[in-house]
Amino acid sequence: MLTPVLDPNASQPLYEQIYRHIRREIEGGALRPGERLPSKRALAAHLKVGVITVENAYEQLLAEGYVYTQAKRGFFVQSQETERPLSPAAPSAPAPPEPAEVSPLPYDFSTNAVDTEHFPFSTWARLMREVLSEEDSALLSSPHPQGVPALRAAIVRYLHDFRGIDVHPDQIVVGAGAEYLTTLLFQLLGRGGGWAVEDPGYRKVQRILSHTGALVCPIPLDREGLRTDALRWSGARVVHVTPSHHFPLGTVMSMPRREALLRWAGEQPDRYIIEDDYDSEFRFDGRPVPALQSLDKNERVIYLNTFAKSLAPSLRIGYMVLPPHLIRRYREEFRLYSSTVPSFEQYTLARFLERGHFERHIRRMRTIYCQRRDALLAAAEGAGLLAWGSFAGMEAGLHLLFRVSSPVPEGALVEAAAEAGVGVSPLSAYSITPPDTPGPVLVLGYGRLDPADMVPAMERLAAAWRPFFSPGSPSGRRTSSSSLP
Repeated sequence: MLTPVLDPNASQPLYEQIYRHIRREIEGGALRPGERLPSKRALAAHLKVGVITVENAYEQLLAEGYVYTQAKRGFFVQSQETERPLSPAAPSAPAPPEPAEVSPLPYDFSTNAVDTEHFPFSTWARLMREVLSEEDSALLSSPHPQGVPALRAAIVRYLHDFRGIDVHPDQIVVGAGAEYLTTLLFQLLGRGGGWAVEDPGYRKVQRILSHTGALVCPIPLDREGLRTDALRWSGARVVHVTPSHHFPLGTVMSMPRREALLRWAGEQPDRYIIEDDYDSEFRFDGRPVPALQSLDKNERVIYLNTFAKSLAPSLRIGYMVLPPHLIRRYREEFRLYSSTVPSFEQYTLARFLERGHFERHIRRMRTIYCQRRDALLAAAEGAGLLAWGSFAGMEAGLHLLFRVSSPVPEGALVEAAAEAGVGVSPLSAYSITPPDTPGPVLVLGYGRLDPADMVPAMERLAAAWRPFFSPGSPSGRRTSSSSLP
């Protein structure tokens, strides 16, 4: 007896599912020419469907020449010999091999690295054991789509105490990192209108938006932050900004510019600002900078943050704060979405926040990162790099900018550094449009390197770059090679 697997919830009607199954059986040779099909009543009883459903399937097969009928005998498989035999599918091309891993440089100043050696493993492990013993069955249940209530409440308390943001736990949505949450926001806010991004800026956001089909509008910056005049000219409807510490320039958006940005958003009901507060915990000098969301009176700012830089990237835990009217829309349109962060990690992080471990960890890491920054600056001065340029961005974050005073091509400096075993990034790598800078600018992330590594790293840089700045040496041409320490 024919036994197709029927799905009553599928988009195809049941008769079409039966028809397609029998057609495949005939084309594949499982049903041979002249073989009699089950009677309509017998097949309907077997499949627990109506006789009309089977009759419609048989009639479709008859119309396409797959079966024929004999009076009072039923339906029989029609010979397919006159038809062109099906040719086997061409073999798929083999998948391209994964790119070979690049051998890590001895001194890598990439901006995507953080210190994981000082992660509080013992504290985290103890909290995990507590969660296993006390939460038990809750860990096996599906968490709330917005995140477990305990974690959302802990995040709300943290935002109130350290960022001046007063929100309700119901406004928090927990997700697996900023990339996932950005994609979710694109679905929530819609593709209509342009999506503005800072230029230069965090290129991953631009790539994610481009892949989702957004019209990406690069907006330049000045000393006060993102230029709102260029934003108006772009016609964009949503803008992604890093106002507390721009990446990678390190600019802190001025208060007049923040007010201008909020006015722009309030002029039309469908304009929104996505405030990415990616490393607000690591401000070393000056007073804390208030979050843009804390100044918002018109429900125009969506606050976004993660624990990637403050704890560890592998945790993949981020969150966003939606304005009340957007959280209502979110629940209506995304209530079927499951939480993308396991309950186990959410409960553990909630206790880590509630008991002050996160605050103590941040204080400790702030001291460690300050020591690394100071060691880098001292080593650069000792190696003579300050004769060729100056550093900027010391006040916050985990990277510095080195502005070269001579018109040497950025690419040449980056290549020479890599040959010397030192990894640095050109500022142009973070730009969508050609950067408007008077000279080359290099980005050095110091989150992962030990203070003891700074002296040999800067000495290697000095040796690699010295030929570019030698008297009489044409800009961008190396006139000699130097031995490396």
